[in-house]
Amino acid sequence: MRTFNIGFITSCFLVFTFCSQELQAQEGNSNNAVNITTSAVPFLRISPDARSGGMGDVGIALSPDANSIFYNLAKMPFADTKSGIGVTYTPWLREIADDVYLATLAGYVKLDDNEALSASLRYFNLGELSLIDYNGNKLQTTRPSEMAVDLGYSRKLSEKFGMGVAIRYIHSKLSTGAMNGVNYKAGNTVAGDLSFYYNGLNDKQAGWTAGISLSNLGGKIGYTDNAEERDFLPANIGLGGAYTEVWDDKNKMTFAAEYNKLLVPELPNEANAMKSYRDKGVVDSWFDSFGNKAWQLGFGMEYTYNDQLHLRLGYNSRSYESGNWQHVTAGVGVQFSFATVNFSYLVPTGEKINRNPLTNTVRFGLLFNWQ
Repeated sequence: MRTFNIGFITSCFLVFTFCSQELQAQEGNSNNAVNITTSAVPFLRISPDARSGGMGDVGIALSPDANSIFYNLAKMPFADTKSGIGVTYTPWLREIADDVYLATLAGYVKLDDNEALSASLRYFNLGELSLIDYNGNKLQTTRPSEMAVDLGYSRKLSEKFGMGVAIRYIHSKLSTGAMNGVNYKAGNTVAGDLSFYYNGLNDKQAGWTAGISLSNLGGKIGYTDNAEERDFLPANIGLGGAYTEVWDDKNKMTFAAEYNKLLVPELPNEANAMKSYRDKGVVDSWFDSFGNKAWQLGFGMEYTYNDQLHLRLGYNSRSYESGNWQHVTAGVGVQFSFATVNFSYLVPTGEKINRNPLTNTVRFGLLFNWQ
């Protein structure tokens, strides 16, 4: 069990997985003030798929599978199989806790050669926490958790282009009940995704693929009855591309790159500017976000032998305003007749607050497909 001050819960826990951003930015640029870009429910930005996790967290332009709903739903009509299910498990903050994890379940079914339906569940368990007030008095013990449920539809626009739309219900329970005169409750809201995909592969499955994804476009989320204390969702625009080279019947290589930009306004440095920040509308916030520097780049490659063995390497870098993480990833996948098993590992890089929460973590995934 871990102990947290209630002030930490109310002010920082909204960005639990990215709470070190401001310290990182100040460390990297001590002579200049840096505006930090944060949001509520940051678990929606965690890459859950072990395949993408081994390739620097790229996923927008990779070949489709059940986990595509987390990256680019528009890929689903181009899947080789009629239906599939994906299950993943990702430990979180493993170096300081053993009860924090992200688990996902996703699936799809093709209605015909041009259309597909998809659904997914994300569950983020934050473990058991003991809350205390500013005087060190224990208030309560809680088990915060967050979840998101997606429903999606995708369709081919032509033989090479596809489009997907998804609706997402988000439930975030960080703390409930009255504490220090404030009544806390679970936050609930709805968001949507819009994505596009280009499939330029030839009959040998060689060539270019690309995609664009707008995700988490929706209303704010709040944890009290005060409507002025609602927080932005992690709206994001992602661009990705991949190239697959087929050497012969048994050997091929895929190279992928991806850019993601957080569509959230910068957090003001001055307290008197917070009201204007809070009052900003969701649509206005998307346009204002173009001035922030919260971005990340990912690069990955995958070697496939005989469509059974997959070896992966990747690199991912985030800007100071988006977490200041730079890490190398590695992964392996083995395809059996009944399922594909994927593992990924984040190589330890950085020190102290610059270390990714997935350092020394093995992500695990299972994929099942039916013709």
